[in-house]
Amino acid sequence: MELSGKHIVVVGAARSGAATARFARSRGARVTLSDQAPAASLGDVPAKLAAQGVSLELGGHHSETFMDADLVVLSPGVPHTIAPLEAARRRGVPVIGELELASRYLRAPMVAVTGTNGKTTVTRLIAEMLSASQKRVFVGGNIGEPLIGLVHSGRTVDVVVVEVSSFQLDTADAFHPGVAVLLNISPDHLDRYDDFQAYARAKTRIFKRQTSADTAVLNGADPMVRAMAEAIAATRVWFSGRPPGAPGADMQGSHLVLNGFSGLQDKYNGLRIDLSPLRLIGPHNRANAAAAALAALSAGADPAGIAAALAAFAPLSHRLTPVAEIDGVRYVDDSKATNVDAVCQALAAFQCPVVLIAGGKDKGGGYDALKSAVNGKVRRLIVLGEAADTIAAQLGPCCQQGAVHAADMHQAVALARASARRGDVVLLSPACSSFDMFSDYAHRGRVFAAAVGKLER
Repeated sequence: MELSGKHIVVVGAARSGAATARFARSRGARVTLSDQAPAASLGDVPAKLAAQGVSLELGGHHSETFMDADLVVLSPGVPHTIAPLEAARRRGVPVIGELELASRYLRAPMVAVTGTNGKTTVTRLIAEMLSASQKRVFVGGNIGEPLIGLVHSGRTVDVVVVEVSSFQLDTADAFHPGVAVLLNISPDHLDRYDDFQAYARAKTRIFKRQTSADTAVLNGADPMVRAMAEAIAATRVWFSGRPPGAPGADMQGSHLVLNGFSGLQDKYNGLRIDLSPLRLIGPHNRANAAAAALAALSAGADPAGIAAALAAFAPLSHRLTPVAEIDGVRYVDDSKATNVDAVCQALAAFQCPVVLIAGGKDKGGGYDALKSAVNGKVRRLIVLGEAADTIAAQLGPCCQQGAVHAADMHQAVALARASARRGDVVLLSPACSSFDMFSDYAHRGRVFAAAVGKLER
């Protein structure tokens, strides 16, 4: 894709946008970076980009800039339906995302992972399985380094492993991973999509360019994934709910057992992978490990590398992360659980009573699907943030001691301590995004951990 001499408008000044602007300048393009945020809120990014010859349009988007572009490259945090983008499309200006731009320059084989929940854990696991199999691996995309950063660096790798969000897939076209993983689809981001079906269709765009020579790793236990699988052209491999005779993996005790493979892959039949060393808790994480193993094998990992990675893999921050045990009560940070399905999975990981801290910025999906998970498991519900009243009304009657409101996280932790009994878990698993009270889910988790730390002292 030739960029030299063209006017490239990059939308969004966060990590992927800044990386895209630098890359386009290095290829001889005339670059304008446009962002709604004022310069004062963007730190030193504007000054650094201006020094590299990037023109800046901050504090708002101007339609004229977009109309003058030869190509618009969108950051995933920016909705692809904003008015200046729609006007540019009507004029015939191509609008793509950073992921799509980067994929047009990549030569290394790619593994891409998407799903509502579990993406980061599975992406990291795949990368470590491949690294332990002596592969040179780049891992990034929606986590860590943007994919365009790899292209810009000129590094040589054996395999590219990327986490991919629905927002990135909205603007993907030529994006073509040889191995694509769809972990699950449950209602999320309904504040950005028209409905659940629109969100689900965005997820399945990961398979758009795949052929029968490629591999799709799928969750057969997820009804939405199974319903959409028929349209996938790639060879389908199942990590849960394996259809009879289909290739994939089954759980037998603590072992993952592979079956149903044919042709060049029939060497996998009967392969047993011991998951007992895995330090991730909950049945959903055993499914995540199965998905990662199948994807890694498809990308060239060996069984020894997979076993080594499973044994060494440490839980990622803010995902069912133990914080402390005080007076026989465990405090667990699951701040990354920003939707209902993630909270259901978190609650299923514990056999003891739970005092649940939930709430934040509502994402439009409702909370009724949590009722069965909460009923009989949650001793008391502590709610905070913009969605507090809604969550309390829908879920409070399902909890043994009802729901109580907290003004902030420190009060929520104090109320949770007063409600918990020895042997209980106090679980921060919000079912909401964090942007009403915190900069992101990690900030929310850190504040939770700090509040628990005060209890210890």
